[in-house]
Formats: sequence, structure tokens, C-alpha cells
Amino acid sequence: MRVGYEGTGPGAITPDGCAVELYTRLSVGDEPEIIESAVPAGAHILELGCGAGRVTRPLLERGFRVTAVDESPEMLEKVAALDGGVRRVRSSIEKLDLDEKFSVVMLASFLVHNGDTAVRRGILRACRKHVTDGGCVLIQREGADYHTNLPRERVDPAGYTVRIVSATPVGDGVNEVRAEYVFPDATWTQTFRARPLTTEQFEEALAEADLKVDKYLTDDGIWVRAVPVG
Repeated sequence: MRVGYEGTGPGAITPDGCAVELYTRLSVGDEPEIIESAVPAGAHILELGCGAGRVTRPLLERGFRVTAVDESPEMLEKVAALDGGVRRVRSSIEKLDLDEKFSVVMLASFLVHNGDTAVRRGILRACRKHVTDGGCVLIQREGADYHTNLPRERVDPAGYTVRIVSATPVGDGVNEVRAEYVFPDATWTQTFRARPLTTEQFEEALAEADLKVDKYLTDDGIWVRAVPVG
């Protein structure tokens, strides 16, 4: 388990505190529609941090090819069960080194907010390394009040409750965030470290990796399409 990361609840827990069984239960939101509207039909998507395939499945159903990357073998086992012939790669994102490029690279789950600046830089370098010059990188950011409007909760239509309980400063602009997921038959928690980024800081981080914003895809700025510089 990484320092500052923890997970509790039934089943396997990954090094960043994610519970594998939990991620098989979480509902997909509007992510597939956002992605589909932002990229060419049938594109080959490199999905970084695919988890248990929550978003992978609907992308396959929409006719996309997917190469799914995750460091957890337990997560990738869940992806293997999906229909559609998804290709699986076990690797941390920052160390990924595939001998190919993709027209679409996807970095969801707020991974761009990794609390370790060196890891974040490695993640964005991996995005740039694996995207074609004419391709794009789709990035999911935290909402503007993610670390401040706390505690808060929402009840998913599927019947479970998600609570963001706290975001405690631990130094260097990083917060330790605690989340709870309450189902009728089980409860999971996840603690992780995240660095809030203003829009300016986010765009500076992209520039370090030779990427730039092409378009903010949602009104709240959470989903972004970035493209290679030059």
C-alpha cells in the first residue's frame, strides 16, 4: 500500500486503496457519452487506469477498440470477462512503455490530481508518448469544490451512497481525502492523496508534457480534450 493510501471492505484492495469488488459495483455515469462525442467513431482508445472496466464495457458496446491498462492483476481479471475482445496491459501508468501510439488516450478517475508531482508528470508524459500527433488525450479533472464542499454525499440511482467525508491537508498543497461507499450489504472506504489544481495549474502541467487544452468538454470543466503541442 502506498503511503497515504488505504482501503477497507470486502475483497482485494489495490495499492492505491481501491477495492476491486467495489469497482465492479459502481455505476457508470455520463462518461461514455462524453467520450463518444469527443473522438472519432470506432477509435482505438488507450484507457489508463481502467480499474474493473466500469467505463471499458460501455466503450466496447459503442464499437470502440480498447487497450486497458492497470497495475492491479485483480482489476484486469474483471476486465478479461468483458465481451468485445479488450486488450489488457498490466503496468503503472507512469512506467508504461508500449511500442505504439493511439488516436485517443484516456486518463479518467481524477488521476491527473495525483499528490506526488513526479508521478503526475510521469503520467502525463505517458499520455503524450502514446498519443499520435493528430490524436487527443481525454482527461477527467476534479470539480472546483471537490476538496472544499465537505462533507457531502449523493445517493446513486442503483441504491448505494457515496460520501466524500474529508480532505485533510498533509503539506505541499496535497490533501488526504477519505471517501465512503455504503451499499445495503457492504461498506467500503478509500483514503488517497490528491493535489487540487486550478485551471491555470492544470494547463501548466499539460504544457510540461507538451500537451495543451483543445476544448473543455463539459460546462464544469471536469472533462477536457487535450492535444499534442505542435
